Amino acid sequence: MKYYSLHQNAPAVSFKEAVIRGLAPDKGLYFPEDISPLPKEFIDNLADYSREEIAYRAIAQFVGNEIPKDELQKIIKETLAFDFPVVPVTNAIASLELFHGPTMAFKDVGARFMARCLGYFNRDNEDEVTVLVATSGDTGGAVAHGFLGVKGVKVVILYPSGKVSDIQEKQLTTLGQNIQALEVDGFFDDCQDMVKQAFLDTAIKPTLTSANSINIARWLPQMFYFFFAYKELYQQHEDIVFSVPSGNYGNICAGIMAQKLGLPIKHFVAAANSNNTVTEYLKHGTYSPKPSIATISNAMDVGNPSNFIRIEKLFDNNFERLKQQFSSYSYSDDATREAMKVLFNQHQYLSDPHGAVGYLGAVDHLQKYPEDYCVFLETAHPVKFLDTVEHTVATKVAIPPQIAAVLPKEKSAIPISNYRELKQFLNKE
Repeated sequence: MKYYSLHQNAPAVSFKEAVIRGLAPDKGLYFPEDISPLPKEFIDNLADYSREEIAYRAIAQFVGNEIPKDELQKIIKETLAFDFPVVPVTNAIASLELFHGPTMAFKDVGARFMARCLGYFNRDNEDEVTVLVATSGDTGGAVAHGFLGVKGVKVVILYPSGKVSDIQEKQLTTLGQNIQALEVDGFFDDCQDMVKQAFLDTAIKPTLTSANSINIARWLPQMFYFFFAYKELYQQHEDIVFSVPSGNYGNICAGIMAQKLGLPIKHFVAAANSNNTVTEYLKHGTYSPKPSIATISNAMDVGNPSNFIRIEKLFDNNFERLKQQFSSYSYSDDATREAMKVLFNQHQYLSDPHGAVGYLGAVDHLQKYPEDYCVFLETAHPVKFLDTVEHTVATKVAIPPQIAAVLPKEKSAIPISNYRELKQFLNKE
């Protein structure tokens, strides 16, 4: 399998090269040259296969022969070492809970898969690779945990000061070892812009790769849990729709890739907060990135989502085809809080702000298509947003062991304000 840049001004590369590079030299995101649908017989009989078998069949063509089958199966087994339950909320809506991993966020899947792939590629290499990643919240903790102690890999995480929750900050600033956090005076988009600039700066000394969803090894394995949810539901429900809380659009893009492989998902809803670039694009046909706005669903505070170009490619850059199978709604913080209250008080379901936005997307979709069955993605445990959740629904949230373990630890982060300071840090290391 070869990967090409969506800017189409860089050489095609192997899976290994795409993982290590992260971003193509022309600033484009890598995309597979070929996508072969899985056999219909396999899709029709998903109930007969284990999660590990399904994940292997989904990802194998994208890895090719660059990781031996037994090693790839081992990577998948270690990646999927926790549950992905589908929890009914109403007669027509369910929650796909993606927070049962070590950092209690959906990004554990991509981070664990990528870390193990990079560890395999770097097993005999004495040169260190620096994973440079920007986070709006959960990516940082998932990447930090996933790469902790991986041989030959140093992790540098940029996060916006004061714009991640206290628990999220603890998860990415307290691990030590090969993990270093940089606290940026700015927004997530500033962090992401600095990361992209560093990749294109030939004066940066370390070998850089990214663990944001721009990296194919972070993005593609997120297909897995769409397959798992479909496996659990398809024998009872015919028209299945996923409502995905969307910020950088990697997660929903992975779902669309699963659909491209043959998973018969009827429709996707991109549920956004006030950062509504894609919502407005679908309304007016003009894509106009804008500065991000801080919200209570901070992991979605992205004004210029990187992965949307991949979504357009999956629909052959056909706007009308895109709108047939993909819609988007955006919601204010007030609407998000009200949804959290409805979920808790009427349905006895405790949601984090991101899941609440996904729930709102499902509700709006069902108003137009009441015959469908909607699954919203609960992308993080409510404890990750403790103050917001407890203040909104007036209940105490139990602290899970994964979170309790980091709370007493001391934060360690280096403050930076601009790209010059990031470059100095990278070249000094």
